[in-house]
Amino acid sequence: MYKVFFENRIVYLTDDFASAFKYNYGLFYKFYDIDELRELVRLFGYLNKIKKLFIVHKDLEHLFRRFSSLFTYVEAAGGVVRSSSGKVLVINRRDKWDLPKGKVDKGEETSQTALREVSEETGLKDLTLGKKIMDTYHTYLLNGQPVLKKTSWYEMTYNGNEADVTPQQEEEITEVIWLVPDDVTMILGNTYLSVIDVLREAKLLPF
Repeated sequence: MYKVFFENRIVYLTDDFASAFKYNYGLFYKFYDIDELRELVRLFGYLNKIKKLFIVHKDLEHLFRRFSSLFTYVEAAGGVVRSSSGKVLVINRRDKWDLPKGKVDKGEETSQTALREVSEETGLKDLTLGKKIMDTYHTYLLNGQPVLKKTSWYEMTYNGNEADVTPQQEEEITEVIWLVPDDVTMILGNTYLSVIDVLREAKLLPF
């Protein structure tokens, strides 16, 4: 299953209709025609009261390719950084709590992108890459055109001085702070659903 965030709403792409229908609520659509799918996705953008849309097809990868073709597709990578004292790094970008990330440059592996972007956005050096956490997908408009962004997330550790942080202002980052794990929940009221998924997968949320 693919989970694609449209701000605070979600499109699920699945090949298992029975399970999706049994355990979830929302609007269900069996994929048949790309033009029909294009119109459905366009309408979903306006139907704010519908929080979940399930698109079903027996070939999940074919469905994802067709769905992706409706967007400009970009890749990014970022990190969940823990300090030697066990604190977790978060940033404030455009008045929302977030995790550092950025677009993949040509020729880069996503792991390289994650280290580079976290360093650029926070000022931290000598980061150590850990295991991959997960991929997330979200959509947004850029110059009026729909974009689908895939972000690969990695665990990282930092053994330096926690005070050595510098928000990358050109990326509209105003704060870089460290939180003890028990305080990570404080950002939940002003962050993205995709970030919550990443924090949950990284075992930093109690649910």
